[in-house]
Amino acid sequence: QVWQIRLDLHLLNHDGNIIDAAGIAGIVALCHFRRPDVSVQGEEVTVYTPEERDPVPLSIHHMPICVSFAFFHQGTYLLVDPSEREERVMDGLLVIAMNKHGEICTIQSSGGIMLVTDQVLRCSKITAVKVAEITELIQKALENDQKVRKEGGKFGFAESIPNQKITAFKMESTAVDTNKVEEQAEEIIAKAEPPSEVFSTPILHAPGTAQIGEGIENSWGDLEESEGEDTAEEEGESEATAFECQKMEAEDTSTMRETEDASAVKESEKDEPIVLSDSEEEEVVILEPQEVPKKTR
Repeated sequence: QVWQIRLDLHLLNHDGNIIDAAGIAGIVALCHFRRPDVSVQGEEVTVYTPEERDPVPLSIHHMPICVSFAFFHQGTYLLVDPSEREERVMDGLLVIAMNKHGEICTIQSSGGIMLVTDQVLRCSKITAVKVAEITELIQKALENDQKVRKEGGKFGFAESIPNQKITAFKMESTAVDTNKVEEQAEEIIAKAEPPSEVFSTPILHAPGTAQIGEGIENSWGDLEESEGEDTAEEEGESEATAFECQKMEAEDTSTMRETEDASAVKESEKDEPIVLSDSEEEEVVILEPQEVPKKTR
């Protein structure tokens, strides 16, 4: 038999770098967790309650800690532990998970940026230093929690409420100096470089369509030409149809004249009975139901 343990992380509020914060919270929760003590005698398994025996911790041999690195200007600038605003403008992100022994557990790179070997090695060295500091903080926090529990003091969430470590989601208002704002803005605009000229080209998705914008020529003329061609084709088709109708009317007139001449010749001859062949008669079969269906409500 084995223990099945599930770790759920609920995100209440964040200011960036969720991966590192969630990784630390998950490791601390697993280290803080205690399972019931168990004894096995043959095939008989006994699970003791907390009143019978003290729960025991999990067997965690090392703590993998994640450290995130944000890159800006195609890798020119490197930043550790980016905030939420910095994550919005970063070009790429590199996450390295490592334990205090310097063993790399995982590396994940995201974003449209290419990293060279020296950059990855530099990040790994920084990760080793940060992981050692974070692991030491975790161990001190766990030791402090265990010590306070033995002394019978407040711990966990009850300790965080008076210190406003968890329930404080607001910041005190800060005064902002708005004097001479217009003058400073004019100086910044005067010193700034003019924006580079960008020449756009129209994007033709299909004949007769185009993207219309400032400084971009449209191609609606192509659509009008195509409509004119379609109208000309329709007029040509109508003329051909009228010519065919006139031709068919002429043929019908000649056929009627020939039929009248043939009937006049037959009338001059002796009246003979006309025999219709079976092929000209249509056989009609009427299917009737054998029983009259009963009326149902």
